[in-house]
Amino acid sequence: MSDPADRTATIGFVGLGMMGLPMASCLVAAGFKVRGADLSAEARSAFQAAGGTAFASAAEAAEGADLFITMLPDGAIVRDALYGAGQAASVLEPGALVIDMSSSAPLETRALAEDLARRGLSLIDAPVSGGVRRALDGSLAIMVGGSTADIARATPCLKAMGKSIIATGPVGSGHAVKALNNFVSAAGLQAACEAAIIARGFGVNPEVLVDVLNVSTGRNNSTDVKMKPFVLSGAFNSGFSMALMAKDLRTAADLAANLGLKTQAPVLAAALWREALAALGADADHTEIFRHLDATAQD
Repeated sequence: MSDPADRTATIGFVGLGMMGLPMASCLVAAGFKVRGADLSAEARSAFQAAGGTAFASAAEAAEGADLFITMLPDGAIVRDALYGAGQAASVLEPGALVIDMSSSAPLETRALAEDLARRGLSLIDAPVSGGVRRALDGSLAIMVGGSTADIARATPCLKAMGKSIIATGPVGSGHAVKALNNFVSAAGLQAACEAAIIARGFGVNPEVLVDVLNVSTGRNNSTDVKMKPFVLSGAFNSGFSMALMAKDLRTAADLAANLGLKTQAPVLAAALWREALAALGADADHTEIFRHLDATAQD
């Protein structure tokens, strides 16, 4: 098989959505041969316009792939792409490396790695953080779990999509760290939103509050990049769905429970976002948590 450091290496890439399309396009721009796959004809056309080759099935994208990347909503869909309707695992040649860049459940990732190993395939998990903006310019943070050799093999293509490549430990650890990162991110957003609601109630302009937070100890990612453009503006169009955030928070809470840890904040956060998702619907942006918090504060 080709060395992934060689730009003639072939990469299969399944999931050309809001994040996957710009990520796969960055690989094309870096000189890799990329075979993309997505059920959406519109997504396939967009990827072909970016210089890639697009197919409707994961199996077609897997043909001749040295590396096979999945960027899908959750681990169940990743498994389906490999073993279910997608059947990519039956097409990949022994020695190929699967890179799950989705936000999957860590224990499920470990089980998937064991299943793939029986076919002579390796797996690393490499979820990302940074949103669509950083996917577009190839500056994502990528958390990578797996063997040192497999991570080294994948690093050239990961560097085409991310600025910070951080090895987190064995297989599954990348997904664990991603879920925990999103738990901390969601907690920061909730705190900023509720602070803004309280400030407004006292007659303080919430934008002034955000200005103060951003030069004080309350500053976090949400105060810095989300509150004014997506929340206080009423745009609620950050590009990351409430459904995905709720799923990641459930993953964090479930991980703690599976480890026998009686943590409180992850469980409370998972319950809050599950409630918000039920109230606002699957199409809601995650920044719309403000709307839910605002409504419940008035009850």
